[in-house]
Amino acid sequence: MACRLLLGNVAAFVFPFLASAASLPEFAALNAAFGVPVWADDNLWDDSDIDVARRLQWQPESSTNDDSSFRRYAGANERVLGARPFSLALHGKGGNADEISMVFANKGDVGASENYRLGMDYKKQIAADTRTIRETLTRALGPAKAAQFGQGARTRERVERWDWNGHAILLAAPRGEYVAVRIVPTATADGEDSGRVTELDLREKLKARVVRRPNGDVVLKDIPMVDQGPKGYCVPATWERALRYLGIPADMYVLAMAGQVELGGGMTSDAMMAGANDIVVRNGRRMVTTGGRLTTRAVASFINAGLPIIWDMLLVRELEVNITYRTMYRLNVSDWDDYRQMLKPWRKSATRIRTNENDAHMCMIIGYNFSTGEIAISDSWGPEFAERWITEEEANAISGGRFTVVTW
Repeated sequence: MACRLLLGNVAAFVFPFLASAASLPEFAALNAAFGVPVWADDNLWDDSDIDVARRLQWQPESSTNDDSSFRRYAGANERVLGARPFSLALHGKGGNADEISMVFANKGDVGASENYRLGMDYKKQIAADTRTIRETLTRALGPAKAAQFGQGARTRERVERWDWNGHAILLAAPRGEYVAVRIVPTATADGEDSGRVTELDLREKLKARVVRRPNGDVVLKDIPMVDQGPKGYCVPATWERALRYLGIPADMYVLAMAGQVELGGGMTSDAMMAGANDIVVRNGRRMVTTGGRLTTRAVASFINAGLPIIWDMLLVRELEVNITYRTMYRLNVSDWDDYRQMLKPWRKSATRIRTNENDAHMCMIIGYNFSTGEIAISDSWGPEFAERWITEEEANAISGGRFTVVTW
């Protein structure tokens, strides 16, 4: 806290000078405006992602061969750009920082916060945060210019844009939805860095992500993790993970807007799919949606091609505890015949599982094991939920009956 106050005092002396100076501000002045040490020098993009995360004190969220992410869900007393942040995220690519995303007042986090449930108007808070951040950035960098950022009719944002030394600082505030500040390379903001891969290259890349273990597990590696936090964002967080896995830029807050998110994070899968489909089509891909009984055989055809399955299902708290326990136990199994015997009571008890339609959830299916009759799932609740195992019988007892795959 003392460091933050010191930076604030520096800013008080620096900003009047900046306002009258013709040159752009140095990185220290920008750090003072943000209230956190984003920059160590004038170029963020040659910093390693780990170094940036360490100085910001944001925790590891995901690490794959292609990219990384770090995230912090901020406390009520923290301030960035003069406003309270909720989600602070850093994305890395090739070992370097690639994007910073800061989300302030928004439908999902505000609705999930007890402090905001006690009568505070979230739309007023969104408007207030927008004004505060705009004023802070304008003092530091001068007037913004109007621009657009992102893909798809439902997910493209109108933004206010400030450019500095190869960095584009974007303020997005869709009416009544969220306030977000993103720091990206100017080439990304200009739409010059699409990064799209050909269908042939994608097929080969995805096949290389299929891992076959000696015990019969077949699972996908390098699926990014996105921690949805305390809000009901399982749907957009799962879609962000699926899209990023295919090399398509995505953000769960923008996807939530496309999915017509309600206060606290509730939304329908249909609305979310319509918004995500805009992005999928623009990147030369397509969605395949199917239904029916969930079996290891049905799952295998997609997993073997390196394609995760987005699964509509229902949460059952007791089952969640059981599969978490079994997954931990599974890590140390040496006698797989004995393990298959151990699963038999769980298979039989699956017929007694009772679901509630109000407990709708979405996760990813990322693997299978023919020998044990299990399916691997991945939830957007943090790294410890990246891979868990459930029997076919249990999966069918809680299935919502719809499976979606993004393919070529």
